[in-house]
Amino acid sequence: MAPLIRSKLFLPGSRPELFAKGVAGAADALSFDLEDAVPEEVKAAARRHVAEFVQSDAARGAGKLVIVRVNALGTPHFVDDIKALAVPGVDLINLPKAESADEVRAAAAAIAHMESADASALAGLLVNIESAKGLRHASQIAAAHPRVRGLQLGLGDLFEPLGIDRYDPANVHAAMFALRLAAGEAGVWCLDGARADVADETGYLAEARMARSLGFIGKTCIHPKQVALANAAFALAADEVELAMRVVAAAREAAAQGRAAFVVDGRMIDPPFLRRAEAILAAAGER
Repeated sequence: MAPLIRSKLFLPGSRPELFAKGVAGAADALSFDLEDAVPEEVKAAARRHVAEFVQSDAARGAGKLVIVRVNALGTPHFVDDIKALAVPGVDLINLPKAESADEVRAAAAAIAHMESADASALAGLLVNIESAKGLRHASQIAAAHPRVRGLQLGLGDLFEPLGIDRYDPANVHAAMFALRLAAGEAGVWCLDGARADVADETGYLAEARMARSLGFIGKTCIHPKQVALANAAFALAADEVELAMRVVAAAREAAAQGRAAFVVDGRMIDPPFLRRAEAILAAAGER
């Protein structure tokens, strides 16, 4: 089952003064960054700040999913990042710029080699898809290793080198749709990436709703004020849960009568729709 990550708040590892604020906020997940948001000359210090905080009582008692974006495989910092952060307290290691299944397997092997002997240190992988090649191989990347829990879309890195308009909804929809199908093929979940225009709350909310309509579980926030927007966009509406309850109840009645297809509110329901209703109720804590 997908975790609850309606909102994932981005926290640069070089800004430890923001960590406690993130813990106190409403984001479901905290994403500590050691990669693009951290200048080269302070990467070692950022690594220490994050490693200390994720193992602190404050972080462990917050009840939030903890994600750490490490530097890419092949960079001088990857091994040190994994050595410091494959520890209890880190739920997901976010692997950036992956372009092949082999890279994911190499990253997973590195994590297995360096992580703590403590069983609670078994971090999953959240893999970023940020290039045309990565998107083309996304289904293989998602299925590359059991540690892979989900895929995350990085539209800035994907679109900018190709001259694709990042803020054209048609372009965004096309990339989201492709990634969601790739994740679905591998049986993992999808998380939407960041939207850099912090002032455009209407645009952020529209993009988050688009992601939800395509089956993404949540969206990245690069500013605390985006957290409420993401939480609202990915919240389950009461009527959605009520319909799912009616579908499941009708399915039980139909099964007792030996029928696999039935009608609820004028709509034919068969197994794919029933599975969706069951997933909604599971997410709502009703099953």
